[in-house]
Amino acid sequence: MNYANIKNCDIADGPGVRISLFVSGCRHHCKGCFNAETWDFNFGQPYTQETEEELLKLLEPDYIQGFTLLGGEPFEPENQVELVHLLRKVRETFPQKDIWCYTGYLYDEDLIEGGKVYTEVTKEMLSYIDVLVDGEFIEAEKDLSLEFRGSRNQRILHREDFL
Repeated sequence: MNYANIKNCDIADGPGVRISLFVSGCRHHCKGCFNAETWDFNFGQPYTQETEEELLKLLEPDYIQGFTLLGGEPFEPENQVELVHLLRKVRETFPQKDIWCYTGYLYDEDLIEGGKVYTEVTKEMLSYIDVLVDGEFIEAEKDLSLEFRGSRNQRILHREDFL
């Protein structure tokens, strides 16, 4: 898996100050995507053990509220295999911090058993996430007044909505 960027002081992708990982690889190709370079699975740099250690170190300060995973597309099957390990480690190391994840896939269609991108680790991956923002970005529904979403069709789902 490759990743495009790590933000160590993100205030746009969830509440409070966050550490955000932008993974590479996305098959949605939404018109007007703010991060189109991440569609390419080979964009950015390889995710390594050192990358994980850097993320965990960045999450240590008390003023960091949580971790956000976005991209690209975290729920592409190729990315899930690596990300489930990262999310497990974040949850175990920082149980008090929240985890947000952005996906263009719909939880109740694509991420459930039998869904388009459901894999052997999807359910476990979801179990570590506190808030899931789902749905493709739709340029015609873009609304700059929305908090933590880019278009009106996207949903903010809390853990109790998807577990």
